[in-house]
Amino acid sequence: MVNNEHSYAVSVSWTGNRGTGTSGYRDYGRGHEISAVGLPTLQGSADPTFHGDRDRWNPELLLLTALAQCHMLSYLHVAVNHGLVVTSYRDEAVGMLALNPDGSGQFVSATLRPVLGLMDPGQAELAARLHAEAAQKCFIARSVNFPVHHEPLIS
Repeated sequence: MVNNEHSYAVSVSWTGNRGTGTSGYRDYGRGHEISAVGLPTLQGSADPTFHGDRDRWNPELLLLTALAQCHMLSYLHVAVNHGLVVTSYRDEAVGMLALNPDGSGQFVSATLRPVLGLMDPGQAELAARLHAEAAQKCFIARSVNFPVHHEPLIS
């Protein structure tokens, strides 16, 4: 078996210096820009709870997005392999972050709630079962150290 490796590169540039740098906890902005070659720039910040801008993407949302996106792409791949024709896919994912007394924190779980449309509603049982296979193939879910649950709904 060949072990192929793929590398990824992003740039994160802090834009929150209000003139005095990090002279105090409330003296700097959490704004930053996330970029990669050939892609639009994302405007990032901290979660509003941590003095961030609610109009920008934060790392917690991006992690949850990566999980939902990866599962969807893995699921669509698995569906093709099993002859399942998916006509729509939407996920309403949620994640749970726990804060520790020392100010650190970590995700403790994520729940993906994909809603699928099928060409053949008679394949709903197969469609539900394939989420387990997709979860095993999802690169991001395999990389995190917290449980990623699935609550699919087949429409």
